[in-house]
Amino acid sequence: MSQTEKILRQLPGDALGGLRRADSLWQAIKENSAPVPVVVEQSQTPLAETDWDVLICGGTLGIFIGAALAVRGWRVALIERGMLRGRQQEWNVSRKELKVFEELELLETEQVEKAIATEYNPARISFFKGVEIWVKDILNIGVDPIYLLEALKLRFLQAGGKLFENTPFESAVIHPDGVMVKASSASSNFKTRLLIDAMGHFSPLVRQARCGKKPDGICLVVGSCARGFPRNDTGDLFVSFTPIQHQCQYFWEAFPARDGRTTYLFTYLDARKERFSLEFLFEEYLRLLPEYQGIELEQLQFQRALFGFFPSYRQSPLQLPWNRTLAVGDSSGCQSPLSFGGFGAMLRHLKRLSNGIDEALQTDSLSQKAMSALQPYQPSLSVTWLFQKAMTVGIEQKVDPEQINCLLSAVFQVMEELGEPVLKPFLQDVVQFPALSQTLLGTTLAHPALVAKLIPQLGLVALLDWMRHYINLGAYSALFALQPAKAEPLLKRLSPTLQYYLRRWFEAWQYGSGGDYQV
Repeated sequence: MSQTEKILRQLPGDALGGLRRADSLWQAIKENSAPVPVVVEQSQTPLAETDWDVLICGGTLGIFIGAALAVRGWRVALIERGMLRGRQQEWNVSRKELKVFEELELLETEQVEKAIATEYNPARISFFKGVEIWVKDILNIGVDPIYLLEALKLRFLQAGGKLFENTPFESAVIHPDGVMVKASSASSNFKTRLLIDAMGHFSPLVRQARCGKKPDGICLVVGSCARGFPRNDTGDLFVSFTPIQHQCQYFWEAFPARDGRTTYLFTYLDARKERFSLEFLFEEYLRLLPEYQGIELEQLQFQRALFGFFPSYRQSPLQLPWNRTLAVGDSSGCQSPLSFGGFGAMLRHLKRLSNGIDEALQTDSLSQKAMSALQPYQPSLSVTWLFQKAMTVGIEQKVDPEQINCLLSAVFQVMEELGEPVLKPFLQDVVQFPALSQTLLGTTLAHPALVAKLIPQLGLVALLDWMRHYINLGAYSALFALQPAKAEPLLKRLSPTLQYYLRRWFEAWQYGSGGDYQV
């Protein structure tokens, strides 16, 4: 019996079965054998009337948007395939990101504080035979998802929203004036002006929209929460202590948790069928954990196992090809391909999305073009693709086993020397043109040979494609900087529909340049 089987069989629930079910899905993606669902159809017949302004499918992150729209007075329904309840494992964010709940009047200050389960400082970035950096106030807040979702659900219901639990989405028919949604266990169909997909990476709408396309990149993640570690009030954001092995580079994270200490092992790779399984990676995690944390497995009391994989696509954020539909959260692919889990990205875009959806409903700007304006091209997101590729080793590539560690150590050393305005945004998945340019220049000047080694690993085509996004990042930064400080009074002289599109352009420049983030 493997260590993975031995430990996971001891945990409550079917942890081992869950790991193997996730592996079956991962195998189907590698083989590109998963069927493409057809759940959305179109009809030219008008509905004549609707019961809801917004129907949201998927409650874990959908409740964020649902509560924000219900508070504004819209008729909002939310369907969830199971019970709307947060998981045990905390979500890690930075404290400033939680302020959006108060700004949108979703939670009181006391509720936000109560949602914080753990808080630690400082956090470490470290690489094998390389630099070690300590930072403060970055992803150092552990939020209790159970309390947070329960508080948001209560706010949603108090504002007039309607929640339908144990009601899985089945299909949708898009009409000229609304969307008819069929859901299991519902006594009747839902007629809504706008359908919002918050069902995550494997949403049937997303799979249909992407036509079964293989992900361009994958982040595999395994880990656990366990007791028995020596007291440690620090965390690890990004740590590597081994060279490349099994054609990938292993990275680690660790955080204090309310009921122990959480540790993750993750890696970036492509979806080639030769890639190893999640169960293999979990066995690697257990093999290396004692060296990583300086403790034997026998000293630990495992509370729960963590595992999953997160697909990412170059074509992100996803713009759904139908009228009156919008993907948010993980469905939209709006988070950086470097991060796993969309909680932080959802908080970052919550105000923008809720304001935009509110205005779209007011002006009846619900066409495919109008909805796409809510998930625009963002060069600050697109440039991160090269960073993921630089940490990915092709299945047949021959790369110096220490190349990725050397590169990351050099880059982070330059960013540390440039200071917090460069380092902190990057650690929170925000890329800004001045900071990126300084980092690239500093790394190239200090380590020209190391940078030169990247060209064959990345490929010339990928580099040229990245240059396009890099140039656009500079252009968006300039457009955002040149945006009139008093544009709002000028906008109000225009038609409501034109106002809607201009505001979306301004937001695209802001978020597409990382201009929404301030240190």
